[in-house]
Amino acid sequence: MTNLSVEMNGMRFPNPFILGSGPPGTNARVIAKSFELGWGGCVIKTVSLDASKVVNTAPRYGKLQSRQSGEVIGFENIELISDRPFSVWLSELKELKQRYPDRMLIASIMEEYRRAAWHEIVERVQQTGVDGFELNLSCPHGLPERRMGMAMGENPEIVGEVVGWVKEVARIPVWAKMTPNVGSPVVPAAAALRAGADGIAAINTILSVIGVDLDTLRPKPNVEGYTVPGGYSGQAIRPIALRHVMEIARAHPGVALSGIGGIETGADAAQFLLLGCRTVQLCTGPMLRGYKIIDELCRDLSVFMEQHGFASVESFVGRSLASFTTHADLVARQAAAKAGNRGQTNRDAETWRGDIQRETASLGG
Repeated sequence: MTNLSVEMNGMRFPNPFILGSGPPGTNARVIAKSFELGWGGCVIKTVSLDASKVVNTAPRYGKLQSRQSGEVIGFENIELISDRPFSVWLSELKELKQRYPDRMLIASIMEEYRRAAWHEIVERVQQTGVDGFELNLSCPHGLPERRMGMAMGENPEIVGEVVGWVKEVARIPVWAKMTPNVGSPVVPAAAALRAGADGIAAINTILSVIGVDLDTLRPKPNVEGYTVPGGYSGQAIRPIALRHVMEIARAHPGVALSGIGGIETGADAAQFLLLGCRTVQLCTGPMLRGYKIIDELCRDLSVFMEQHGFASVESFVGRSLASFTTHADLVARQAAAKAGNRGQTNRDAETWRGDIQRETASLGG
């Protein structure tokens, strides 16, 4: 028998599958549905203090489909954070925790670059009894003029400052959600952890243009003939997400990490867990396939665990991280393997390492 339950920052999840922040967690009714179907937790659609400033457009989604099968392999959205009144969210969050005390409810929050605003939203939301916070420092589109989302997350100094503000008043775990739209994911993640973040969620969507309609010559999604770059998600971004969580996990051993990006199956989830994640979040997958995929996810992950003799999720978290190394080391290892005996192996490996070091030094590296 496999044990799918997992603990992260003191929160006990019945399984590692969390409904990610976005349309699937848009109100109490749909969140309750996900809990009843068996999801381990839910990160609600991002909320802010003043929903009146949030105005969505239609259309706001675009799909990238395989030319051969028609399967949706990529998905773009220009949807903003929740446009529902903050007061309504407060009452719904309180009700959800009363009805489902054993399901982890995490509030995704976003505010302007003001300490007082972050203090207020944290203090008011945590009074509802939610289990944790996820700081949306990474939405790639919408509200950049208010210095929100990715406008914060791409600047490590601001990341550290905002996380610090939140930790001044938060009494529950705080995850910082990272943007992939940076050169190195390790830098902003390090800033968040130095400021006291309890965990890291990665990644948010990738800033993108989904395509251009060759009949109208207008980029998609077409809103009165115009558009803006949006957030790209779906299975096509999974390799990028895996690289980001791997780098963060290797840079910060033992970090509490929630993996996001292109997860649609139990096998996808297993890869993120093997690279150091303790939980995984799904958003586009449930949007395209429905909430009921949770049964398939749990079943497939259990099959994987049984095949490898893993009794619990905790027993294989980060198991594959040690297999990442440098290119120079790969060359040395391959030369050693070809040598065919232990003595020659060691000599060749040292020779290769010495050659690489000398070449690097001569280049000023």
